[in-house]
Amino acid sequence: MGEPAGRGAAGGHVLGVDSGGSGLRIAVARADDAEARPLASAASAEPVRTGPGGIDAEHLLAQLLPAAEELAREVGADGFTAVCVGAAGMASLGDELRARLPGALTAALGVRRLALAGDAVTAYAGALGQRPGAVVAAGTGMIALGTDLTPAGGWRRADGWGHLLGDCGGGAWIGRAGLEAALRAYDGRPGGSAALLASAEAVFGPVTGVPGILYPRADRPAVLASFAPEVGRRAAGEDAVALGILRAAAEHIADAAAAVCPPGEGTAVAWTGGLFGIGEPLLGPLRRALAEQLPGARPAAAAKSPLEGALTIAAALAGDRLRLPPDPKLLQITRPARG
Repeated sequence: MGEPAGRGAAGGHVLGVDSGGSGLRIAVARADDAEARPLASAASAEPVRTGPGGIDAEHLLAQLLPAAEELAREVGADGFTAVCVGAAGMASLGDELRARLPGALTAALGVRRLALAGDAVTAYAGALGQRPGAVVAAGTGMIALGTDLTPAGGWRRADGWGHLLGDCGGGAWIGRAGLEAALRAYDGRPGGSAALLASAEAVFGPVTGVPGILYPRADRPAVLASFAPEVGRRAAGEDAVALGILRAAAEHIADAAAAVCPPGEGTAVAWTGGLFGIGEPLLGPLRRALAEQLPGARPAAAAKSPLEGALTIAAALAGDRLRLPPDPKLLQITRPARG
């Protein structure tokens, strides 16, 4: 027998989920829409909790299931043919999600085709679709992901190691470098920036209080990243230290892109994420760094968001058109049993 109406590979609706540091975003699209255009969406500003067992599956489900049911009613969907859940930390912190979500989504929504993806994978799908290439995703952190779409090649990842060990060139990295330059100026040490000192005091108050504000916070990376736009603003005003920080960030981002980019003339290299809202003070150095390190590549801004990337994966999975390589950590696929 075939699958129930609304849940077969040929039609119905699909659901995309994007879970990150700023909350949970959910959207629905037609399963047979090759562009996977969102029909309706919902969002929660509450990030999914992370506990001793990794990403908290029950907390995610408590937000996801009511929103999914409401979206289904809104668009007249009789269940979902496929779902893609993209989550920050899926590769290293997603064991509970991988164990819990397939059964829970099947029981609650009748889902039988499920993709559990790292947020870098959904960012890749949003940026490039199902083409070979490399994508850099940068917000608070920074990670690069590349693939030639072959099973043997799989996924290549660079950085994404968190603000203490990596994420070089990301928002927290830029913010920390900017605050260091502010404190250098306060101390009278070389490498300081009076402009960044003024910005730090405008944002945080007297800079002598910044360590007390920053160090006890569980969300230190986000606090550091909140200063990155100030570095961008000072760079746009031609502050030499701020310009130097963004040039160094661009080099780090290009390093990661070069590490994962498959060989070949004209290979697509895209960037996506809130960090690039800094604009030309970062994008100009990034384009130059990519031209130096990947002279044969074709750089481009992302075509779509990570949430739209999740919809792209879900629609491709629903229609048996998924070309992105499966991976036990980065892209786990659950399909219906044949028989």
